[in-house]
Amino acid sequence: MPLLIKGERIDVAQPTRELIYNYPELEERAKLLRSQSAQTVGPKGLLYVRQREFAATTPKDGSVSILGSDDATTCHLVVLRHTGSGAICLTHCDGSDTETEVLLIMNAVKVLSPNMECGRLEVHLVGGFNDDRHLSQRLTKQLLKLNDRQEKAHHFPLIYGIAVNVKTGEIFPATFPDKGPDEDLRSASGLTGTKMVNIYDSKKEQLCIGPYYWMPFPHVEFWLEKDDQTILQNLSTSPAAEPPHFVSHIRAALTYLKEHPFPDKSLFPSRKPRLYRKNEDGLWERVSSDQI
Repeated sequence: MPLLIKGERIDVAQPTRELIYNYPELEERAKLLRSQSAQTVGPKGLLYVRQREFAATTPKDGSVSILGSDDATTCHLVVLRHTGSGAICLTHCDGSDTETEVLLIMNAVKVLSPNMECGRLEVHLVGGFNDDRHLSQRLTKQLLKLNDRQEKAHHFPLIYGIAVNVKTGEIFPATFPDKGPDEDLRSASGLTGTKMVNIYDSKKEQLCIGPYYWMPFPHVEFWLEKDDQTILQNLSTSPAAEPPHFVSHIRAALTYLKEHPFPDKSLFPSRKPRLYRKNEDGLWERVSSDQI
């Protein structure tokens, strides 16, 4: 599928810097987003998407009104929306298997847009910065530095997270104090190298977590004994740019892996996902798979 800017087909193989130079409207849109202060988004009506997860829904969704994700440094947050149906998908990509992930999110939107001809697909990329290892630039090119600031010779992202209004398609910078159910479980799964997964059934309006399977995490005791700086330097793609809670989240995920070396036995013995629905207050509430 070709990528168009104002109806003109573009060559995605060209360098990112050249693309921005040739299409200054991209930089203008980025500046507009960067100029907005990050809003704090609460859990009501929120569907939070973690790294290597994606979720898609439509404006008809009665449970979810906001899709959101943050903590993106070298990672990219991708929003794909069909202008006709309003179907929208948010994913948090880290470059692990980009080609397959693009196919997954495109299919997620297509399934929710029965008449694809009545409208077009719009894509928004947020994330990445001028990191020392050039991982951001590589991922940007795979998916197609407008998100970079510099302090004392160190580079940082300007925007770490975004929220998307499901009804209107509006995108804005955001932070999320509440990242949804099973936070440690989902983080632990990411550390084991899980593939990109769809976490939401928009027809049933259910959050679906797992089932996940992994082998005992190698050297977990070794990492848990290390100090914060060692964890930061070795388990981050951009140590200087991580948010303050990075190490505590990694420790929590490592602890979870230590406590559950065989999740098929301790977490998912029935091989069924953990299911959640929004209650009357707009908050996630676990439901039994037997009720579905």
